[in-house]
Amino acid sequence: MHTETLTIPGAAGGGLAASLDLPADLTPRAYALFAHCFTCTRNIRAAVHVSRALAERGIATLRFDFTGLGESDGDFADTTFSTDVDDLVAAARFLEREYDAPALLVGHSLGGAAVLQAAARVPSARAVATIGAPCEPGHVVHHFAERLEEIRREGQASVSLAGRPFTIRQAFVEDLERTRMRETIASLGRPLLVLHAPDDDTVSVENAEHIFAAARPPRSFVALDGADHLLRRERDARYVGRLIAAWAERYLPVDESPSPTADPGWIVVSTGASGYASYVEAGRHRLVADEPESVGGADLGPSPYDLLSAALGACTGMTLRMYADRKGWPLAAVSVRLRHERIHASDCETCETTEGRVDRITRRIRLAGPLEEAQRRRLLEIADRCPVHRTLRGEVDVTTTLDNEEDDA
Repeated sequence: MHTETLTIPGAAGGGLAASLDLPADLTPRAYALFAHCFTCTRNIRAAVHVSRALAERGIATLRFDFTGLGESDGDFADTTFSTDVDDLVAAARFLEREYDAPALLVGHSLGGAAVLQAAARVPSARAVATIGAPCEPGHVVHHFAERLEEIRREGQASVSLAGRPFTIRQAFVEDLERTRMRETIASLGRPLLVLHAPDDDTVSVENAEHIFAAARPPRSFVALDGADHLLRRERDARYVGRLIAAWAERYLPVDESPSPTADPGWIVVSTGASGYASYVEAGRHRLVADEPESVGGADLGPSPYDLLSAALGACTGMTLRMYADRKGWPLAAVSVRLRHERIHASDCETCETTEGRVDRITRRIRLAGPLEEAQRRRLLEIADRCPVHRTLRGEVDVTTTLDNEEDDA
C-alpha cells in the first residue's frame, strides 16, 4: 500500500490537505472518497485504517481535512455542513480531473450524512457507505447544546469539542436546522450500505434504523458488534474497510483491460513504498502476503514462508486425492499440517549440509476414511512424490533480471 500526500482545491478556494491511499501496484480498480467525522481530521485512526483497508483491496481512497480543520486552509468558524458537502464535491472533481472519478463514497459519523447529501452532485458515485452516521446532521448540536442559547444571543460561542476549542456560529446551527435528510436518502438512487455499532453512545443505532428505513433498495445494514463510535480499535476499522470493499465489489466498474497476469505462466507480486504487504496476482486470483507485527509487518496475510508451506500442503492434498481416486480407495479427506523453521545442520540426520543452518518443513498428514493400513502407508509414500515436494528437494534455478515497464515480457 502506498500513500501520497496532496493539497487539493477546496470549494471556497483554499487548499485542502489530503492523503490518497493507493494499492501497492499503483493500479487501482476504482477510486473512493472518504469523509471524516465532525471536527476530526483525515488522520483520525478510523479514517486511516478504513481507507488503507480499501486500498489494500484495490480501491484507491482519498481522505482530506475539511476547510478549517487539520492542515487545511480556512477558518472552521466560517464553515457549515453545506460547505463540507461542497468540499466533498470539490474533492470528487479533483479525483476525476487528476486520477479517475470516485465510484464509491464513504462517510464516518457526520461525514456519513455529508456523503449522503453530496451523492446527488457526484454522478460517478455508484455506491455509498455510511459508518455510525446520524440520520439528520443536526444531531451534532448535542455536542454543544449547553451553549446554544449563547450562540443565538451573541451570534457565536467558543465550545470545547474533543478537548479542543472551536468557534460555532449561528450560521452553522441554522444550516444544520435547514438540512433535511429523509428526502435526500429516499432519492439517493445508489446502493447503500449502513454500518453502525449497536452500542454506539455518540450516535445511537436508531439513526441507522432511520437511514435504512428511508433508503430504497438495494440497501444493506451491518451491525458492528463490539465497536465504538470512533472505531478506536484497529481491527474494527480494518474490518469495516474490508467489508465495504467486499460489498462494493458488485457495484464497481468492471476492469476489462488485459490482466498483467493474462499469461498463466507469470505470477505478479507488488510491494508498496512502505510496509511489507505484498499483493499477489495469479491469473484472476489475488492474494495478500505480509510479515507478522513482531518483525515490523502489519500481518495482513501469510508470510512468504507460510505461502511456501501452504503450497507444499496444497500439492500434497491434491496429489493424494488424485492417487486415491485413481485407485478407487475410500479416502474421505486429507488434512496437512506444516511448520517451517531454521535448524542447525548438525541437527539434521538426512541433510548433506553439515555446517550452518538448513530449512526444515515438518509435515503431518491426517487421512480420513475407511482405509486399510497398507493403503495408508502407500499414501504416505505418495506424499513425497507431489510436484512441489520434488521441486523443494531438487535443484532450482532462479534467474533474476530488471523488468522495464515497456517490456512485454
